[in-house]
Amino acid sequence: MTDALNHKVFQIIAAEAEAQGVRAFVIGGYVRDWFLQRPCNDIDVVVEGSGIALAEAVASRVRTKVSVFRRFGTAMLRYQGMEVEFVGARRESYRADSRKPIVEDGTLQEDQERRDFTINALAFSLCREDYGALVDPFGGIRDLNDGIIRTPLDPDTTYSDDPLRMLRAIRFATQLGFKIVPESKDSIRRNAGRLSILSRERIADELNKIMKTARPSVGWLLMDECGLLPAVLPELNALKGVEMVEGRGHKDNFRHSLQVLDNVAAASDKLWLRWAALLHDVGKARTKRFEPGLGWTFHGHEYVGSKIIKGIFADLKMSQTEDMHYVQKLVALHLRPVALVTDEVTDSAVRRLLFDAGDDIDDLMILCKADITSKNALKVERFRQQYEELRRKLVEVEEKDAVRNFKNPITGEIVMEKYHIPPCNTIGIIKEAVKEAILDGLIPNDFDAAYAFMEKKAAELGLSE
Repeated sequence: MTDALNHKVFQIIAAEAEAQGVRAFVIGGYVRDWFLQRPCNDIDVVVEGSGIALAEAVASRVRTKVSVFRRFGTAMLRYQGMEVEFVGARRESYRADSRKPIVEDGTLQEDQERRDFTINALAFSLCREDYGALVDPFGGIRDLNDGIIRTPLDPDTTYSDDPLRMLRAIRFATQLGFKIVPESKDSIRRNAGRLSILSRERIADELNKIMKTARPSVGWLLMDECGLLPAVLPELNALKGVEMVEGRGHKDNFRHSLQVLDNVAAASDKLWLRWAALLHDVGKARTKRFEPGLGWTFHGHEYVGSKIIKGIFADLKMSQTEDMHYVQKLVALHLRPVALVTDEVTDSAVRRLLFDAGDDIDDLMILCKADITSKNALKVERFRQQYEELRRKLVEVEEKDAVRNFKNPITGEIVMEKYHIPPCNTIGIIKEAVKEAILDGLIPNDFDAAYAFMEKKAAELGLSE
């Protein structure tokens, strides 16, 4: 396998390891990805000895900086486009209440035994006597060829020791298109309660990696199948199932949300747009009602959902600023274009949509198109034609009225200077009236028209210069 080790950094590591009298191996993701023919610039080197000492020697040889993390016994350096992390071979033991292991020095085999999956336990030797040889004690190559996720040891031990590995199994299965072996799925179900010892940040990190895959629905369906969904995202779990009353049911909003997510993923790589797709109907569980003669309703679910998102982001310790507000906005607005395409599209309605969505209007339209999931082909085609008509209208109105990033031509300072008044509610009333007049198309979006309208409104309120 020497072709896999043709980068100069491997030869340098091998030479320095020999000089120190230690054995070193490339292990994990780089080896796995080489066989999968996937690019990988992150190299993990395990050393039967001191990983830090070897890293410092290599860094000195190539004249680069080395970052040392003595608490964890690791060191990292960058060289010719590669990021290399060094660690001493180790064996681990765990306490029941923590995923942080008790670490002791170990051999390569003991280090491979502690790895999460067979495909991540593969190693290439950097030793002179067998340079480039593959070390595969658990059949990782077989599992790569078969496209399966399997643990090196008993899965109950692997998952109970570090329950993050359960989410990693799902993430790798989603990323690589692999299958988790049945005994591993069974073990994940048995150990689902162990997720409680994980930090929510670590869970969110795995979720985001799943969300960035080509078909993120695969990961969410696996979480559901393996019993992790209630602990990971209970608000999404609440959307599952179809309820029947008087012979009338509604669609499974969980499955629908996953279909919308995949539709968005096919159109955009934006992480938070994908989150908006997953959560666009999250308010339906709380707003579901059966109205005799009408059927199932979810009135106001878009507004309820936008409020629920704040709690979800807080629970998962995700960004509470721009990213969250972006998702909230798209969820709150996701029905607006639908309402427009089902009625006559007026300039006024389009202006207001542009005003409310701002620079996120294009993402909102991607979400709304993705939300067309009916099994009725004629209905889908009709909605798509109306959707394209709305897109054309959005471009036309924006070019004419420039309201996407609307700024009121009339400021509070202008009103105060004109009428010699201090800050007060009257100023807000005048500004709001000007804004509404522009959005309603009563006046054009320019200063002269807005100023004249301000004077008219001020006169109605009894103001004079």
